[in-house]
Amino acid sequence: MLIMFKVKNYTSFKDEVIIDLRATAYKQHPMHVSDISDDLRLLKTTAIYGANASGKSNLISAMFFFEQYIFEQFISKRENEDIDFSEQKLETKLEPFLLTNNVNEVSEFDIIFCHNGKQIQYGFECTTKEVINEWYYIDDKKVFEREGDFVTFGHDYQKILKAYTKVPMERLYISVLEYFLDREDKRVILNDFIEFFSNEYNVYFEILFESSVKKVAGLIRLRDKLTTNKSYRSKVENYLKQIDVGIRGLDIQTKLVMDEKTGKEKKKKVVRTVHDVFDSNGNIVGQKYFDLPQESTGTLRFLSYIQNVVDMTEKGGVFIVDEMSARLHPLLTKLIVDIFQSSYNKKAQLIFTTHDISLLNKEQFRRDEVVFVDKDYKGESKLYALSDLKVREDATFNKDYLNGKYGAIPIFNYDEILGGGQNGEN
Repeated sequence: MLIMFKVKNYTSFKDEVIIDLRATAYKQHPMHVSDISDDLRLLKTTAIYGANASGKSNLISAMFFFEQYIFEQFISKRENEDIDFSEQKLETKLEPFLLTNNVNEVSEFDIIFCHNGKQIQYGFECTTKEVINEWYYIDDKKVFEREGDFVTFGHDYQKILKAYTKVPMERLYISVLEYFLDREDKRVILNDFIEFFSNEYNVYFEILFESSVKKVAGLIRLRDKLTTNKSYRSKVENYLKQIDVGIRGLDIQTKLVMDEKTGKEKKKKVVRTVHDVFDSNGNIVGQKYFDLPQESTGTLRFLSYIQNVVDMTEKGGVFIVDEMSARLHPLLTKLIVDIFQSSYNKKAQLIFTTHDISLLNKEQFRRDEVVFVDKDYKGESKLYALSDLKVREDATFNKDYLNGKYGAIPIFNYDEILGGGQNGEN
C-alpha cells in the first residue's frame, strides 16, 4: 500500500508537494482506514479536487512518470511479456517548472510504500540527461545512496552490492542492480520493489478516453483473466448487471485475426456484451451479443475500471485515476468509491482526481481523505488536505468549497463574462 509520494520541480509543481496517505486521529468512518501496524494506519481513498489547469492531472502525471522512468530502464520489463509496467505507452516526459526566469533543471521524485510486510522508500533527482542523486531504503535501513556516479551502501547490504560500484550518469543505479544481481540477491533487494509496481501500482489517465465512442473500445484494457478465469469474470459481470445498463453478461469468442507483424492469421479472444431480447409483452425471448464499440463510453469506462477494482480489493493495489468521474454517472463513481471504502476491502487504495462535488460531503469522506490542488498567479501548484484547514467535522464540504472557503476553485468575473468582455457594456 502507498504511504506517501513526493514530487518537486515537475510541470506546475515548483516546490515540493506530498500526497500523504497516513490517516489522522479522526474517529469518523473507521472503515475507511487500513490498520497496517500499531503505528501505521493508511487511508483507503483520497479524492483530489481543484480547478481546471490547477495541476491535478500533473500530479497523476508525476506518479506515472516516476514509474515509467524507472522501468523503461529495466531489462526484465522488456523481456518478460507477463510484466507490462507501462501499457499506456504515453509520451510522458520530464518537464521542470518553466514559469520562472531561473529554471531549475533538477526534478525530484520520492515514494514510500509497504509491501509483503516491508516498508520501502525509493527516490531520485534527475534532469533530462542524467541522474543527480538516488536513494533506496528497506525498513528505514539504507540499501544504497548515490551522488552522481558515486554509490555508498548500507551495512546490511554491503556484502551483496560492493561489487557493483560503476553506474553511468544517465542510468538509475537500481536498474544496474536489476540487470547484474543474481536471482537470490535480486530476491532480497528488488523483488518486493518490482512486485509492488508490476502488480499493485496502477495509473489511469483521462487522455486514454479522449476519443469517440467507436474508438474508445480499442483503448480500454481487458485483463487476460477476463477471458480465462470464470470466477473473476463472474464478479465483473455481477457489477455490470448492478449498474442497470442492460448488460446480462459477457461472452468470450475466439476469432482469427491478422497479425500486423507477421501477416499471418492468429487466434484472439474477443469480449462481447450480452443483452436480453424482449417481445411486445416484455417477455425475454432471446439474447443479442454486442461488440464493445456498440456500448456507451461510460459503460466502457466502467468496465475498464471495475476489472481493476475487483482484482485490487481481493489482492491489494493502488488505483490512481485521473478524472475518474468523467463520463460516469455520479452514482457509478460513488459505487467505485464505496467499494474501496467498504469493510470488505482490506488492502487496496483509490487515489483519484474529480470535479464531482456530489461526493464532497462528510457522509462520503473523512477530512483527511479530501485533497485540494490550487495554482497561484505565478503558475505554481500547491497541494493541501481538507484536514490541514481546521474544518469542523460537521461542515458542509461541497457548499463551502463552491463558496471558495477552501480555495482551489476557478476565479472569474461574471459581469465581464456576461458583458462579452466589455465590462458589461453593450
